[in-house]
Amino acid sequence: MDFKKIIGILFVIVGLIFIISPMFSSEMASVIVGLSLLFFGIASIINGISSQYTMPIFSTANIIIGVISLIFGVLFIFFIDALSFLLGLQFYIIGFIMVVFGILGIISESKLSKMSSLLILIIGIMAIALAVCTTAQPVYAAILIGVCLLIEGIRFFIIDD
Repeated sequence: MDFKKIIGILFVIVGLIFIISPMFSSEMASVIVGLSLLFFGIASIINGISSQYTMPIFSTANIIIGVISLIFGVLFIFFIDALSFLLGLQFYIIGFIMVVFGILGIISESKLSKMSSLLILIIGIMAIALAVCTTAQPVYAAILIGVCLLIEGIRFFIIDD
C-alpha cells in the first residue's frame, strides 16, 4: 500500500476521533503538548547548564527557554486547553493582520484593490470571530481540526500525485 494512502487512512481515523469525541481529543492534545514542552524544557535546561562555561550567552538563553517551556508545559497539562489557546491565538493574529491590510487596501487608489481589500477585511473579521469561538469553547477547535484532518485524509487517500 502506498505511503500516502496509509497517511490518509490515519488522518481519517484521527479526524473522526476528534469529531466524535472533541473534549477527550482536546484534553489529550493538551496533555501531549504539555508533556512535549516539559521534556523540551528539561533538555534545554540541561543543555544550558552543560554549556555554561563554553558559551555563556547561549547557556543563559537555553536555561530561560527551558524554564519558560516547563511553565507552559505544566499550564497545558493542568490548566490551559492547548488546542483552543493556540488555535485562537493564531486566528486572532491572522484576523488582525487581515483587517489592517483590508483597511489599508480600501484607503488605496485602485478600484480592484478596494474590492479585494473589502473581501480581505470581511475574512479578517470572520477570522477574529472564529478566534473568539475557539478560545471560548475548545469543542469548536477540536471539531474544526477533526474536519480538516478528515478532508486532508480523504484527499491523501483519493488523489494520486
